[in-house]
Amino acid sequence: MHWNFLFSGCRRTAPPLSFPIFIRIFLLSLCGITTSLDIFGVALTYTTASLAAATSNSLPVITFFLAVLFRMEKVKLRTSPGIMKVSGVALCLAGAATIALYRGPFFKLLLHHHLIKSHHQQLEGHAIPSTQTWIKGVLLMLLSNITWALWLVLQGRVLKSYPSKFLLIALQCFLSTIQSFLVAVAFVRDPDDWKLGWDVKLLSIAYCGIVVSGIAFYLQSWVIEKKGPVYLAMTTPLILIFTTAASTLLFGEIISLGSVVGALLLVGGLYYVLWGKTKEEEREKAICAAIIDAEKANGGSKEDTTT
Repeated sequence: MHWNFLFSGCRRTAPPLSFPIFIRIFLLSLCGITTSLDIFGVALTYTTASLAAATSNSLPVITFFLAVLFRMEKVKLRTSPGIMKVSGVALCLAGAATIALYRGPFFKLLLHHHLIKSHHQQLEGHAIPSTQTWIKGVLLMLLSNITWALWLVLQGRVLKSYPSKFLLIALQCFLSTIQSFLVAVAFVRDPDDWKLGWDVKLLSIAYCGIVVSGIAFYLQSWVIEKKGPVYLAMTTPLILIFTTAASTLLFGEIISLGSVVGALLLVGGLYYVLWGKTKEEEREKAICAAIIDAEKANGGSKEDTTT
């Protein structure tokens, strides 16, 4: 009853869904949800979960770069905040190049028993992928982040013309379901891959559908509306920490030195960009406050002269 009331309330307050807006939402879901997640899934077959979490730290920097291209963000190169932002982009590029081109020694925890043994046994013979496979996975992961960042930036524009966040996310999830089904029909020909059982696969699908698509996407839209697309991924480094810990403890995943160094550079680039943005906003607030104080002072002096 509560959800029906909420949905009907959103429908009453939402603006009319015109055909041009519907096309925008369709392309938005195709770019951000369908394409990005499909590329992400393919990239995981070439790399590891820890590397995927490491490259996700490039998402805020890519989002910032695209926001600059779409004139949603400004960069003043002669100011310290502008230099911080550019330095963050450079660190991000260095981190991505380090992850892709440098692997170094590998580290593995001395754990002989893992909670998910079957998956660990499947990965045992492929724990260290080849260099070509590794680079391919990194490039696909970065491409997934680019399409996802583009989705974040474009969603900010769509929200201005269609501000109902609940209905926008519901439409995107519905359209992405149809798009993903058509992609699966085109590429997945084995009937066994369509079968679902009471296992981890079904739990993963339910989690992605309910938590990721239902809850997380709405929260992302809320953050985009309140603070802009760059602030959305402020906690991205936490993904790396949680993913690395879980994949290492549960699956016995092997971590390379290049991934660690590249991840540190990506995190450094992330916080350089956010630091520069924070300093820039503080400077703008100080300027606005000074202008307001000056106007008040001028207004007070005019009143004194008239009296």
